[in-house]
Amino acid sequence: MTIEVKDYTRSDFQAAQEVRWCPGCGDYTILATVQNFLAEMGIAREDHVFISGIGCSSRFPYYVNTYGMHGIHGRAPAIASGVASANPDLTVWVITGDGDGLSIGGNHLIHALRRNVNLKILLFNNQIYGLTKGQYSPTSELGKKTKTSPMGSIDFPFNPVSLALGAEATFVARTIDMDRKHMAEVLAATAEHRGTSFIEIYQNCNVFNDKAFIELTSRDTRDDNRVYLEHGKPIVFGRDNEYGIRIGELGAEIVEVSAVGIDAIQVHNAKDPEPGVAFALSRLSRGPHGPTPLGIFRDVDRAVYEDLMVGHIKQAQELRGTGDLAALLRSGGSWTAEQENGSSS
Repeated sequence: MTIEVKDYTRSDFQAAQEVRWCPGCGDYTILATVQNFLAEMGIAREDHVFISGIGCSSRFPYYVNTYGMHGIHGRAPAIASGVASANPDLTVWVITGDGDGLSIGGNHLIHALRRNVNLKILLFNNQIYGLTKGQYSPTSELGKKTKTSPMGSIDFPFNPVSLALGAEATFVARTIDMDRKHMAEVLAATAEHRGTSFIEIYQNCNVFNDKAFIELTSRDTRDDNRVYLEHGKPIVFGRDNEYGIRIGELGAEIVEVSAVGIDAIQVHNAKDPEPGVAFALSRLSRGPHGPTPLGIFRDVDRAVYEDLMVGHIKQAQELRGTGDLAALLRSGGSWTAEQENGSSS
């Protein structure tokens, strides 16, 4: 039985383990925001489980005073799917990175998304391999010079939000480590969602990929480049909301509100059962450069994997003892083999 506790504080979710990331790493901000949010959820610590793979972000379970498991490279969604299926009453979190989740773990990620397992997946995207000291990752930009691509990467990068939408994820969002208020709002929304939640978090690696998100974090440019998506509201941005997003035949486009009028601006609908517009918004920026949507792209209801599984188990239990094994073995899919002389065997 879940025991709800109303008076948790962040310190209740701080483990005794020393937090060891590089000084200035964006992971510290994410950890603090998540710990504060867990305290506000009012769910007992023993009813949370954090599962991670390999990478800097995957140290997370050590630093949160809940149940958890540090898994192997890329397999966190698979392990978490088993945990959530075995005990649907748990709140199961997956902590992964752009390397862990989108490279070796890519298959596990997309299948968890399409199955709609009741998981909350936080993908820390710093566009680099940090733990192994600065190799290019599946989200590194084309031409990225690293230790494994000294002449520049020739790999075209993933867009994690587009990938999640393409896999039919029911909750897809993006936030950034430097905006704790926005991150907390997105976490609050995922707490209300049943099914797979996928949140991409732009996270600065100040050692191997510093200022990768400078256009979204600098005071001089952030207002012109952060496009906040709010359900039911026109998608406008800029210092004075002078720009907006319009959906045309060629997808999402940036327009001046004064030129087209506010009625031409797309009103965001995160509840749209069809992911087409959300996908178009995700293609507005293929990386953290120029106007980049932040917020909830999609939040829809669909049958949850564990619910369907429980339904099958109940059906099997109801049929137990009513079958005829001999009849089953003789039914369908059987055949008679004949020898060349016409006799059967």
